[in-house]
Amino acid sequence: MAAIAIAAAVTLSAGADDKVVNPDSTGFKFTDVKVIKTTPVKDQNKSGTCWCYSTNTFFESEILRKTGKEVHLSEGFVVHHCYLDKAVKYVRMDGEINFAEGGAAHDVPYVWRTYGMVPNEVYTGMTYGDKKFDTSELTANLQGYVSVVNQRKLKKLTPAWIDGLKGILDGYMGKLPETFQWEGKTYTPQSYAASLPINLDDYVSITSFTHHPFYHPFILEVADNWMWESMINVPIDEMIEIVDYALDHGYTIAWGADVSEPGFKWRKGYAVLPVDKDVPDAAGTDMARWAKLSDKDREEEKWDIKGPVEEQWVTQEERQAMFDNKETTDDHGMVIMGKAVDQNGNEYYKVQNSWDTNQLYDGFFYVSKAFFRAKTMDIYLHKDGVPATIARKLKG
Repeated sequence: MAAIAIAAAVTLSAGADDKVVNPDSTGFKFTDVKVIKTTPVKDQNKSGTCWCYSTNTFFESEILRKTGKEVHLSEGFVVHHCYLDKAVKYVRMDGEINFAEGGAAHDVPYVWRTYGMVPNEVYTGMTYGDKKFDTSELTANLQGYVSVVNQRKLKKLTPAWIDGLKGILDGYMGKLPETFQWEGKTYTPQSYAASLPINLDDYVSITSFTHHPFYHPFILEVADNWMWESMINVPIDEMIEIVDYALDHGYTIAWGADVSEPGFKWRKGYAVLPVDKDVPDAAGTDMARWAKLSDKDREEEKWDIKGPVEEQWVTQEERQAMFDNKETTDDHGMVIMGKAVDQNGNEYYKVQNSWDTNQLYDGFFYVSKAFFRAKTMDIYLHKDGVPATIARKLKG
């Protein structure tokens, strides 16, 4: 099964001038109960390539699990290839599909299978002394270029347009290596990929929606799934069971989710899904003062969370409605790598992000199971992380 975590172009990173939140101010006290070692937190900076950063980190964690060795796989190598192939598909489809920075986790194994892989030290995809990605100008140039190509000024396409596109990519990102030296050996991207202890057939993508049958694959209908890859559909209770089982057995999970909710507090280090109340029940709030607040102030106060709160535990039908009416969208890709509880015993998943480390938990945060249940798009993991009772039901 091919597959994967959908994740659109979310670009948010903790800049050097931003203040890190005081942990005592959040009202939460988290205790880790399971932590799986991962490679260091990365920073996607000013790029919409979370799908690449998260999935590369996921595979790095798999290599670490298998060998005990840390590697840093090249994000630039993956992004360069995907820009080119995405542009070709965009033109083939007469501009009727998405062409942007966003993508999906399955873009990474696609590049791995088709073109190979290289270490980040060999190819960063950054030129002119850049230390972090900023793809805003590159993306704008590429979008303008393929838009003109799509107009077919010469009545028919000429292969020269692809050479021109490669020129833009090479100018901004550098030419892709055909061979390179690494740890005393000469590799091509294909031979380096083959040297890594990863069998891409061992990985499966899972989602949970009711507009397709459970236990069968389907193509999730979101714009950043430009490759039209499919994933297996399971009930949401079983998806949570899979995540718990995988973590308990030492497997990390690539996670695609919606992070646009007011209860997603990145700098404060948590994501929760409080029960929506018209009047907050925080200490000191009274009806007269509440009535005088502006709509904006009411909304801000309603989501001014001071610790563990009562949360929504959505049904399968409510979860589907959130997806159908665009309340749940494919915003961001991350890696689930642990479990935790708060001071009241509520359960959370510990998550590694790609927005740098200048944040309360040094680039990690805690997601309540209620938030995960409502706002998950999909998960991607080793098939051995799926309980056998569920794996036997999966088709395709």
